[in-house]
Amino acid sequence: MAEKTLQREGVPYRAPLTPAMFLERSAVAYRDVVAAVDGDRRLTYAELHERVHRLANGLERLGVGYGDRVAVLAPNTRMALEAHLALPLMGAVIVPINIRLKSAEIAYILDHSEASVLLIEAALYRDHAAMLAERRLRHVIFDGEAAVDGTPPWARHDYEGLLKAAPAEIRPVAVRDEWDLISLHYTSGTTGRPKGVMLHHRGAFLNALAEVIEAKIQSEDVYLWTLPMFHAAGWCFPWAVTAVGATHVLLSKVDPERIVALIEAEGVTHFSAAPTVLTMIAQHLERTGRAFPRPVHIVTAAAPPSPALLRQMEGLGARITHVYGLTEVYGPFTVNAWRKAWETLPLEERARLKARQGVPYVGLGEVDVVDAEMRPVPADGETMGEVVMRGNGVMLGYYKDPAATEKAFAGGWFHTGDLGVMHPDGYIELRDRAKDIIISGGENISSIEVERVLLEHPAVLEVAVVGVPDEKWGEVPKAFVTLKPDRTATEAELIAFCRERLAHFKCPKTIEFGELPKTSTGKIQKYVLREREWQGRDRRIYGGGEGR
Repeated sequence: MAEKTLQREGVPYRAPLTPAMFLERSAVAYRDVVAAVDGDRRLTYAELHERVHRLANGLERLGVGYGDRVAVLAPNTRMALEAHLALPLMGAVIVPINIRLKSAEIAYILDHSEASVLLIEAALYRDHAAMLAERRLRHVIFDGEAAVDGTPPWARHDYEGLLKAAPAEIRPVAVRDEWDLISLHYTSGTTGRPKGVMLHHRGAFLNALAEVIEAKIQSEDVYLWTLPMFHAAGWCFPWAVTAVGATHVLLSKVDPERIVALIEAEGVTHFSAAPTVLTMIAQHLERTGRAFPRPVHIVTAAAPPSPALLRQMEGLGARITHVYGLTEVYGPFTVNAWRKAWETLPLEERARLKARQGVPYVGLGEVDVVDAEMRPVPADGETMGEVVMRGNGVMLGYYKDPAATEKAFAGGWFHTGDLGVMHPDGYIELRDRAKDIIISGGENISSIEVERVLLEHPAVLEVAVVGVPDEKWGEVPKAFVTLKPDRTATEAELIAFCRERLAHFKCPKTIEFGELPKTSTGKIQKYVLREREWQGRDRRIYGGGEGR
């Protein structure tokens, strides 16, 4: 047959899959549509397209070439969005950096990634000036005004000035191979130095289109940036929203009052957030006696949302899509694909089903739950194993760390370090991180199970449960609880509440009240609590996982 003689090379319609092509289409199809809202500034897709090409041309003038690393240290600003569009266009590699990191942590990422150029918000430069003066950066580009002492004049550039001076010439998409790097994202490093996660153009392209499908984003929609772009490529929404010509509404800081105001003023239809951010928004709405002015589609990830939170958000007018993944898989990899037949079920049953992590995104690959010998566990919803993944939506590996890469891909699957079950209908459900399982007197206790029970108490706002040392049992559960404003509860009351609903060995032996440590995306940092409790001990009962 003729098709058997076709070769990949030279086929006229063959082109690498890359999200860089999305803006090129949207700038034609939606040229007069508002592409981005940043405070009082609005850009159409035609204007955004010109700025992105000016940025790419300006960076090329500074010597940035194919495969060069360009770091971005900024909140959700125009510069951050434009960098996510311009750098893939020219084949450079984005190195997004968490703005909440300390100078020493940022220094490690800049050095390890071999970044040659840094795009930085001016206010952040003032916080890290001494450290940056010691780096081997060829150029530092400031968004806004900053005191730039310590940076050689030839290395300093104003972002808007750079764009204005650069030619507006439209350049072709430069990507040579879809498996080439699009970004280096650094993990939280809870068990040591952060790892550089190597993501490729093909995976970013497919993840973005899968987000369009699963989040149901259309050209008329408005996406609010409550999720930091520096976190797992903003779950690839910089490219998903752009692909369909929808509107980006930029938000530099998570503030419930501001979020609700923008939803009302800009007609926001979609946003993404961790459950802790949803809790903040729900509390604000209830405190002010309001609900969402229109149905809002929310994609939530990080810790599994409790049934109580899902019920609360549904009552306020939100439609929740629950997803699950890690930095190593471009953010989300599975989605709780909702079935129409479930809509008629009682509220409690709907919430229970929606709390599951679900099935793989369209086109990203496979997910399974396996035992220590890599055998699939029974699909009974009870037998726990490790969640593993493989396919187009998985990283290439860890930069400069072949040993960690080999360990992560043992047996031909990416090992998440998360423990879960496979339900009879093929949906997975997380039960815990491998390191968050509490082993008390030989019994395995899921911290998530205990947290879900405590979150059902009307006074509890947030909770984290970890294992703490115990001379008799090795370790026992301890709960850290944040109460809702104007609500009270005692340690004895909450423990009794748990004992009415759980086997007694699963219940917290002690409860501590106060604020919980969190990441920039609102994810509770259990490891901070755990390390504090185990400080000075010779052993750690918890184990497993890389802390990703």
